[in-house]
Amino acid sequence: MTGKTMRLSTLAAAVLLAASALPALAQSPAPDALEPRVKGGRFVMRDGEAIYRNVCQACHMADAKGAQGSGIYPALAANPRLAAAAYPIRVIVNGQKGMPSLGALFDDDQVAAVVAYVRTHFGNSYAGAVTAAEVKAQRPAAARAARAAGAATAG
Repeated sequence: MTGKTMRLSTLAAAVLLAASALPALAQSPAPDALEPRVKGGRFVMRDGEAIYRNVCQACHMADAKGAQGSGIYPALAANPRLAAAAYPIRVIVNGQKGMPSLGALFDDDQVAAVVAYVRTHFGNSYAGAVTAAEVKAQRPAAARAARAAGAATAG
């Protein structure tokens, strides 16, 4: 092989390699997809839909219809248990059965946002705002204090 033939072969290989990378470049994630989702051990997304898409749908699926496999992930779609906001708040903050407590990973506003999102999407149409104060009341320390106050007034 002559030097000229070798250079042409190398050039052709480089062009083919570059061309094969084009589809991957076209599928590069959007700039916001590259932003960190966790900072200081807590999720940073503020929007209910963003929280659902980045955290909840891993188990409950993109359509919120749940899944079965190595565990059972209940459907959130058209779920009558979401009618009362306190139920999904309590499950997210404190965990339940196979659902781990995620309370330490979200602040009260984030929990309120994702609960409001799920209660108004996926075939759910439960009206009423979900507030950070409702979430705070479901946190373990707040719940213990409320029970203690109730016991003190009952006695």
